[in-house]
Amino acid sequence: MRVIVTGSAGRLGRSVAAGLAASGHQVVGADRVAVGLPGVDERTVDLIDALAAQRLFAEVRPEAVVHLAGIAVPFSAPERRILMTNTALVHTVLAAAAEVGAERVLAASSPTVLGYSSPDWRADRVPLDERTPPAPANAYALSKLVIEETVRQFARTERTAYGFFRPCYVLSPEEWAGAPTQQGHTLEQRLADPALAAVSLFNYLDARDAATFVAAWLAAPATVVDGEGFFAGAADALAVLPVADLWREYAPALGPGADALGHGRPVFSIEKAERLLDWVPERTWRTELDPAAVERLLAASEQAARPTDRSTVRLTESSLR
Repeated sequence: MRVIVTGSAGRLGRSVAAGLAASGHQVVGADRVAVGLPGVDERTVDLIDALAAQRLFAEVRPEAVVHLAGIAVPFSAPERRILMTNTALVHTVLAAAAEVGAERVLAASSPTVLGYSSPDWRADRVPLDERTPPAPANAYALSKLVIEETVRQFARTERTAYGFFRPCYVLSPEEWAGAPTQQGHTLEQRLADPALAAVSLFNYLDARDAATFVAAWLAAPATVVDGEGFFAGAADALAVLPVADLWREYAPALGPGADALGHGRPVFSIEKAERLLDWVPERTWRTELDPAAVERLLAASEQAARPTDRSTVRLTESSLR
């Protein structure tokens, strides 16, 4: 399938574009810079320019479009700029895709649309899933909700299949190897201190698993994906201890229902993607992090748990030395 991947130079886009190319798709990457992706025809274009986007789409005539371009980090730019950029981009790209008759269009949203960054937010149930009501608490989350509604608008008015997905906290291969994450911490530090991962409710997704999700979405029947949204996340939580042992201290907004989130159970459900797309993520922090780091984290967890009768244990960086 001939696919345009917007935002192909980004931390998510690199893995998605390269992954689709490796699986046999003819991939054209569209971004403001090229990064040398294997098997990807990279085009440098500013998609905020509607005419430039239309020219690219008219030339490539894509069968499918995966829209990942946009400001990808909350509070990384002024609120108005985030809102205006992300919402303008999605309409420009989806309109260009509709004009050339693309058969499939998938846009990236975010779990932040649920609004869990707000101090007043409370989970209506856990695990969180596609039925959890959105309540965006910042311009980034609001822009993602507008993306979802824009997708639904095109799904209602176009004959082809439009959908969206909410990739959890994306981790690139280099971050498993020790590069800092978006917040400046290493993954070992995020796992050692539950407070660092609790702000996103311990969600995460390997960028390569995001690529397999996109491939599964592209292969699914149009009637299954048209107008639908999916969570895409790892099959466990970004935490050494079960969420059931952590939520009272680090994520009280989850409520007592989180007691059911025992070992290996994430806060965000991916059951819909498993059921409708037959997609299952392959990677977890235990399989991708350096084995020595995994051993340190597990040993620190066991050691810290022995001398205390508290229901939760904070794994600090000092306990790993």
